[in-house]
Amino acid sequence: FKIMKIFIKNVFANIVAILILGMVFFGLFALMMIASAASDKQVPDIRNNSVLALNFKTNILEAYTESEESLFDFGKEKDLLLIDVLEAIKKAKTDDKIKGISIEVGDFSAGITQVDDIRAALEDFKKTGKFVYAYGNNMSQKAYYLASVADKIYVNPVGMVELKGLATEVTFFKEFADKYGIGVDVIRHGKFKAAVEPFMRNDISPENKEQLSTLLNDIWGNMSDKIQKSRKIDAASFKTSVDSLHGFIPNLLVKNKLADQLIQKSEYDDILKKLLKIKEDKELKKVSISKYINTLEENDETDNKVAVLYAAGEIFNGNDYNNIHSEKYVKYIKELKDNENVKAVVLRVNSPGGSGNASDEILFELQQLQKKKPLIVSFGDYAASGGYYISMAADKIYSEPNTLTGSIGVFGMITNFKDLANRNGIRSDIVSTNANSQIYSPLSGPANATIPVLTRSVEHTYKRFVYFVTQNRKKSFEQIDAVGGGRVWSGARAKQLGLVDELGTLQQAINYAAEKAKIKEYNIDNYPKKMDKFEQFFKSTDEDEIAAKVITKKIGKDNYEIFQKITNPKLSNGVQMSLPYQIKIK
Repeated sequence: FKIMKIFIKNVFANIVAILILGMVFFGLFALMMIASAASDKQVPDIRNNSVLALNFKTNILEAYTESEESLFDFGKEKDLLLIDVLEAIKKAKTDDKIKGISIEVGDFSAGITQVDDIRAALEDFKKTGKFVYAYGNNMSQKAYYLASVADKIYVNPVGMVELKGLATEVTFFKEFADKYGIGVDVIRHGKFKAAVEPFMRNDISPENKEQLSTLLNDIWGNMSDKIQKSRKIDAASFKTSVDSLHGFIPNLLVKNKLADQLIQKSEYDDILKKLLKIKEDKELKKVSISKYINTLEENDETDNKVAVLYAAGEIFNGNDYNNIHSEKYVKYIKELKDNENVKAVVLRVNSPGGSGNASDEILFELQQLQKKKPLIVSFGDYAASGGYYISMAADKIYSEPNTLTGSIGVFGMITNFKDLANRNGIRSDIVSTNANSQIYSPLSGPANATIPVLTRSVEHTYKRFVYFVTQNRKKSFEQIDAVGGGRVWSGARAKQLGLVDELGTLQQAINYAAEKAKIKEYNIDNYPKKMDKFEQFFKSTDEDEIAAKVITKKIGKDNYEIFQKITNPKLSNGVQMSLPYQIKIK
């Protein structure tokens, strides 16, 4: 009896301890939710005679679905949305408390078209007569491209500017696959569909070299033209400076008009004080862009909305939050179609494509939406292959000059390890009911009918792709096929070819959408919505998310993207409408 009494006592003690720990955990969790929500809504007090500082210490994203933030990232600045950055600069134009803008970035995480949009917003800001100055220690080429819009550029005396032009490197795996007995069966339509070329050749094809060269020269031509115009440098001198890497030598920066003066950061702040007529012993009042964004307010006088639906990332089947998953996006599109307050929709595409089946589902729903209200498409860094395909419901397409677009082509690829297995004493036998029951096996490769059937599937998908393009672009099959074949174009070139309607920013697309809907007063509503705190909590504790974060931290984000392409089954399912590569402007 005594032993039983001790046992019951211990059990109750443990239960009480668990309940107390549970209550403490729940209390801490609730406090964390409240504190996190409160920090998101803090509105800063903007003082008179202030400078808006573009310091971009965090990522600039198109959509919340691109965010890698965790609920447990305490003290870490929140990622910024491009639309919020643009709205903040627009507000600063008419904010009497903001006297100018200071660009203070060495490097930052943003796509090249995002930089173009911010640059355009700064050009517009300068029309007010307010100043835009820039300072940098070691500036990446992308940071300098942004800074070149400034009235004056100051660089640290031992700083540098990574001004070198653009290059890309293509890696080939055919010889590696042959050496180790890895079989690769490729089905593609289009001689420019280079996504599978690394597994078919040991060097770059003339077609791929041609498209890459044209693409890089288009993008660099646009960037360098803007830098030359802003810095008032002639084309020949600028080319000499880039070819000779003058940006890496501080004195040559000033000598060749790439910068105005070499000074320390504190001296730069003194220059800003003089502009603002602040005494040297007084404080320079700066407000960071991340804090200033919190001052943005909605227009309470209208219920009218222009919805911006961000299609950012690769296209998959399924229902996940990140990237573009068809089930999720079909739901968003239906909500926007049926929401009476949403008068027009802007689809912002920043996608290299992905699953052909998922792309087709999304396009169909967008076509239904377009029958009911204006649908305007705006291209970001990428609107290629599946990303271009889903845009074919648009009333009008805006592209950035540096967008990578087109890639009207389809491919499929199957890998097997038959030779590798045989070399190492591994073989298999197949027992089946029909001629092609075992349509594919990693040990025995594809069945006899597999490649012919997949070839027909690829051709069917390509014809369907081109059909929708002909309907939207009002061109013949032959005209689209001539600029298709998987070839990638810059936005500027796509405009010349009639693959897009206008060269313009996201803001211009929003303005046109409002005009098309015949509304003057409206609010911008962003989709997908940001995860609430509880969703973030459970996402942060998901074992796949934790594993992804650990691997990304160990091997880096770019390498993790390659790792995903090899290991993610979603990327090898069915016929693919996918861009052959991603070019990131550093």
